[in-house]
Amino acid sequence: MFLKRVVQTVAGAMLLSASIAASAQTAICYNCPPEWADWAAQIKAIKDKTGVTVPPDNKNSGQALAQLTAEKASPVADFTYLGVSFGIEAKGKDLVAPYKPANWNDIPNGLKDPDGYWFTIHSGTMGIMVNVDALKGKAVPKSWADLQKPEYKGLIGYLDPASAFVGYVGAVAINQALGGSLDDFSPAINYFKNLQKNQPIVPKQTSYARLISGEIPILLGYDFDAYRAKYKDRANVAFVIPSEGTVTVPYVVSLVKNAPHQADAKKVLDFLLSDQGQAIWANAYLRPVRASAMSKEAESRFLPAAEYARAKSVDYGKMAEAQRKFGERYLAEVR
Repeated sequence: MFLKRVVQTVAGAMLLSASIAASAQTAICYNCPPEWADWAAQIKAIKDKTGVTVPPDNKNSGQALAQLTAEKASPVADFTYLGVSFGIEAKGKDLVAPYKPANWNDIPNGLKDPDGYWFTIHSGTMGIMVNVDALKGKAVPKSWADLQKPEYKGLIGYLDPASAFVGYVGAVAINQALGGSLDDFSPAINYFKNLQKNQPIVPKQTSYARLISGEIPILLGYDFDAYRAKYKDRANVAFVIPSEGTVTVPYVVSLVKNAPHQADAKKVLDFLLSDQGQAIWANAYLRPVRASAMSKEAESRFLPAAEYARAKSVDYGKMAEAQRKFGERYLAEVR
C-alpha cells in the first residue's frame, strides 16, 4: 500500500511537472511591438493555436540587432522580426540559424534566404501618413517636396533612419525618388538637411499612437499602419504614395542561433506562414507573402493599383550593404 502511494505520488508529481512545462511554452521575440503591424493580434493567435507565449517587445530592428550581437555568446531571444536589410546583416554576423518552416515553398524566390536564414512574412509600401484633422485645414501633402514647405513646420515626424528600419526605408524611398541610388545617398542627405528647417520630430520607436492622437500630424510610414488607423481605429487618416515615387520592402523573421527555446520558436515561425497567420497580416492591411491569404475585402481598402505603380522594389542585398554607411553619414551630416 505504501509503495502504491509512493508510485501514485511520483506519477502525480510528474504529471504536474509536465503540465507546468507545457503551460510554460515560451518563445522570446526581439522586435514584436504590439502596436506595430498588429503584432498584438498575431501574438494572441499564436498563444491560442500553438500554446506558445510570445512576450511583446518594443525594440526596433536596429536595437534588436544590437542586442542579438551583444548576447551572441549566450542568446536570450529565440526568434527575431526585422526589416529585410537587418535580416541580411544578422545572417552575415552569424546571429541566426537556418530554418525552413511549413509553407516554405510558397515564398517567392528573392523574398527568402535560399538556406532559410531569413524569410519574408509580409511587406509594406512606404509613404506619407496624415492625420487630416490634426492639420487643421492645411492641405494634405502629395509629394516628398511638399513636406519641405514652411506650413508644415513642426508637424512632420519620421523614425530615426540611423536606427529604425522604417526610418531607413523612408531615406531609401526619398533618395531613389530624387534620383539617387544605393551607391549615392546625397539626394536623401540633402533632403533631410533641408527638412530640419521644419523642425521634424524624430523618435526611435514606433509612433502609431502619436499619429492617431495628432501629436505627429504627418508621419513617414507604411500603408498598413495608415489603413489600420482609418479602418480599424476609425481615425481620419489618409495615406499618400508620393508623386515622385516610393519603395515597397519586406519584413522578415529568423530563428536565433542557439535559441534557448528553439522548438517553441519553430512552432511560432510555422504559424506565421500558416493560412491563419498570414490572414492576420492581410486583415491588418499588410501584404502577406503568401498572396492567397489576402481577402478581397482587405484588398479593396488599399489605394488603387495605379497609385501603387509608383512603388518599386530595390536590391535588398545592396540595400543592406549600404545601410551602415548611410547611417554614419546621416549622424554626421544631419543629426
